[in-house]
Amino acid sequence: MTVPDYQSLMLPVLSTATHEEVRFKDVVDRLANQLQITPEDRGELLASGKQTVFNNRVHWAKTYLGKAGLLESTRRGHFRITQRGQKVLDSHPPRIDVPFLDQFPEFQEFKARARASQTKPLTEIDHPQEVDFDNQTETPDEIMRSAHKQIEVAIAQDLLERIRAAPPDFFERLIVNLLLSMGFGGSAAAAGRAIGRSGDDGVDGVIDQDALGLDRVYIQAKRYAIGNNIGAGAIRDFFGSLDRHKATKGLFVTTSTFSPSARETAEFLSKRIVLIDGEQLTKLMIRHNVGCRVEDTLHIKKIDEDFFE
Repeated sequence: MTVPDYQSLMLPVLSTATHEEVRFKDVVDRLANQLQITPEDRGELLASGKQTVFNNRVHWAKTYLGKAGLLESTRRGHFRITQRGQKVLDSHPPRIDVPFLDQFPEFQEFKARARASQTKPLTEIDHPQEVDFDNQTETPDEIMRSAHKQIEVAIAQDLLERIRAAPPDFFERLIVNLLLSMGFGGSAAAAGRAIGRSGDDGVDGVIDQDALGLDRVYIQAKRYAIGNNIGAGAIRDFFGSLDRHKATKGLFVTTSTFSPSARETAEFLSKRIVLIDGEQLTKLMIRHNVGCRVEDTLHIKKIDEDFFE
């Protein structure tokens, strides 16, 4: 069974609450067993990697029930049902969701505040954008991270287009700068350099991993268009170049991708050759702020339970 959306979890969460306080973790465990959530589904993480999807959705179901006055927090990680919540349960509703919670003034006020905080100034748009609580199945955390992923996909595409339009030597310097930003070559100013030129023996760059240059990583960079994939022959040629330089490891980077035979060839050759395609390249650039920069930072806050205790 896949993890239910947070609105579908509202009634189960309310049903597990009692007039004696219950612990949130116990409720999560009980619901997982009750709804027969598989260990794989229960272990699925949000993009942040800090919380599971199931825990997050149970949390938001509890939060919305609290906004409607059906649950109340007692102390850190604990809550209980209110008289209003018990009255709702006694009425045996088939489902509790956002439209159901709309009957309570406190929840209407909460929605109004949320919409006001997310509405853009009228000078920017013709019609204010409102949060669609009724049809929203993802939690705010999931929506935020999904939007963040969409932004990064767009940036990645733009990065690839700009790299393909730049001169060949720019691409070679880019790879060296990226590796230095990732920590390869230490802090020495001359630890990395692009050497792509006529007679470079099939090597476009090199990274010295120690101050004396005793351990080096050689780089091959191919700036190809979409569909012009790297084949096994190019990998074998690069292997020969590494052999001539008496190198034991190499990095092959392209703006396109590698054919299955190319990946298989790199896997079975005696020298360590790491393949980075266009998608992986842009992910690394975004992660290490190469070719892009942080425009804004959003700080996600949560209640400091220790403060109130």
